[in-house]
Formats: sequence, C-alpha cells, structure tokens
Amino acid sequence: MPERFPKQLISGYRTFAAHRLPTEQARYNELSDIGQSPEVMVIGCCDSRVSPEVIFDAGPGELFVVRNVANLVPPYAPDGEAHGVSSALEFAVQVLKVKHIVVLGHAQCGGIKTLVHPSAPLSPSDFIGKWMSLLTPTRDATPRQPGESDSDYITRMEKRAVSTSLDNLMTFPCVKIQVERSKMQLHGAYFGVAHGSLSILDRATGEFQTVTQTLPVGYESARPHSASH
Repeated sequence: MPERFPKQLISGYRTFAAHRLPTEQARYNELSDIGQSPEVMVIGCCDSRVSPEVIFDAGPGELFVVRNVANLVPPYAPDGEAHGVSSALEFAVQVLKVKHIVVLGHAQCGGIKTLVHPSAPLSPSDFIGKWMSLLTPTRDATPRQPGESDSDYITRMEKRAVSTSLDNLMTFPCVKIQVERSKMQLHGAYFGVAHGSLSILDRATGEFQTVTQTLPVGYESARPHSASH
C-alpha cells in the first residue's frame, strides 16, 4: 500500500466495501455489463461541500456529473482547442442521451467571490481569473441594488451565474435541438450550504423556489434504483 495515499480515503473505502457495496453489488455488476445510462447530467462546482451525489442521494449510474470552479458552462466555441465542460456535455447529450441537465449553483462560492472582489492572481497564468471572466458580462449587467449588502449581492450573483450557464447551454446545437424537440429539459438549482437547502429556478419568473423536505405520497416510487441504497 503506497504510504502517502490519504488514510481517510482508505478508511472510507473500507467502510464503503463493508456496508454499502454489499447492497449495491448487483447494480455495479449490471452497470459493468451493460454500461451507464443516466437520465440526468449535473454541472456542479468543485467545492467539496457541494457533492451532487450526496445532495441528491444518488446511487451508482444515476448521475453523469461534471464539476468545475463556479459550475460554469462556457458558450459553444468550436475553435479547435480543448474544452473539458464542452466535451463532457457532448458525451452526455450525443452518447448517453440524457433527458435532463441540471446546473447546480451554491452559497459561499469562492469563484463568484473572486469575480465580485478581484484579487491578485494565484499564478502567472491566472487560470481562475480567466475562467471566471466568462461571467464578466453577467456581473456588469447585474449592478448592486441600493442598500444591498455584500453577502446579498454575492448570493444574487451566484444565482445569476446559474442562469448564464443555462443560457450558454442553448448555444450548443446538440442541446438546442434536443430542447426544441422536447427530448431534453434544462434546470437550474441552488444549494444552501449552511442549512442544506435546495432551491429550483423558475425560468418564467427568474426566481428560485425552495424545495420542501417532505415529498408528496408516491414520489419516491418514480425514482430509479431507489431500493439499492
């Protein structure tokens, strides 16, 4: 066993292997044989506090997840360069044929804070600054409101970033076609770290509506593979 491999990961794996794996072994075998076919893609933030699999209590094979700083989707740019988010999106839409794409924003986002309060680059390449510049037009079009606190403005920018990413998704031809054919739906969501709250974007009003923790009777039955975990 490599000595420097994090001990907490070894411990975590052993707990997984002893407790959760036995209940999901059949599902892993199935996924190994037939491959993955998730219906939902989640575009989330790298932030360690905001794991889509944990928030949505997802089992193996249920979510296709891509994470980056501030859960951003860049505009469609077929320029011959390497694009991580775009390649994951292409695979999800063209190969996996997902039915839903969720952009999951969150509170206390370090990327958004950097956008609102620019600081010295962490490296000469300033990878974070260049990445967050994708939201510069959004920031410039979202001025502070009279009397708005700094924390409230950052929260509003975190939510505006979700809307911008949803708009950018529609610049991808493969996404636009599927949405217009009603074969795919786009969703925005926002996770409140402190209280574990989840809000869903109503695109008609631009407002986020809080999800209650009590589900309607029978809702759980619609969830695939719910019995596996």
